[in-house]
Amino acid sequence: MTKYHTPVLFKESIEGLSLQDNSCYVDVTFGGGGHARGILEANNSCRLIAFDQDPNSHENEIDDERFSLVKQNFRYLKNNLRMLAAIPIDGLLADLGVSSHQFDIPDRGFSTRFDGPLDMRMNPQQPNSAADILNTKTQEELSTMFRLYGEINNAWKLAGAIVTERDLVKFKTTDQLKQIAKKFTPEKKLNQYLAQVFQALRIEVNNELEALKELLSQSAQVLKPKGRLVFISYHSLEDRLVKNYFKTGNFEGIPEKDFYGNLLRPLDPINRKVITPSTEELKENPRSRSAKLRIAEKR
Repeated sequence: MTKYHTPVLFKESIEGLSLQDNSCYVDVTFGGGGHARGILEANNSCRLIAFDQDPNSHENEIDDERFSLVKQNFRYLKNNLRMLAAIPIDGLLADLGVSSHQFDIPDRGFSTRFDGPLDMRMNPQQPNSAADILNTKTQEELSTMFRLYGEINNAWKLAGAIVTERDLVKFKTTDQLKQIAKKFTPEKKLNQYLAQVFQALRIEVNNELEALKELLSQSAQVLKPKGRLVFISYHSLEDRLVKNYFKTGNFEGIPEKDFYGNLLRPLDPINRKVITPSTEELKENPRSRSAKLRIAEKR
């Protein structure tokens, strides 16, 4: 079994599902199986279907007749649940973070701490790696990516430096990218800046925000009335999409009402205030510091 991270907001997310007997739940971000095992242990009569596109996670498959692992991206949720005759479901859990396992393996290219290949693909079988993105996109496209997905203020200058550099030598390693990026931020802010640069590139490589939108829309469609959605996000772009969809049923966050003034949305938020890790959890797992948990219930 591959060693993965300790599940973030473990107790809060399992409780948020409000597990019922003889019900069906979905964990769309299986990873090391921490949350999945928690669900199976908390209720011995439930069925659990998990999704994960990362081949490394498949080593953690749970030997339990109640458990099924779908080895695909969660954007294909509805079609796979239909094939498994699992619609409607009683609840769905999504932990949208990159696992510690992925961060800690240099050859995956996710971490700013190691020199490794510029890969960043959650599914190694998909065509374009981070290096392909840096070596082929225009300055304007790269600038837009860094500005939107990394919220980087000097995105245009960074993109220009990347285009100039790749004319001399193609990007292959994370260290090449770090050497360029460090020219555009003070030393005391370097770690934060690199994290933003890598985040933007990872989101682009894996088309993460579009996949999340598809997941949210499909989740509401496959859920039973009174069924629960539990989403853990780690940066403002993800959290904004989740928050807006839970509150308004759209990604812009613009409320739509019927003739009588009732909100037209498929879900009702359960926690009005976002749930964050406790002081104890932050001490045990510092990587949980940016986690935000939101829960919604199907109308």
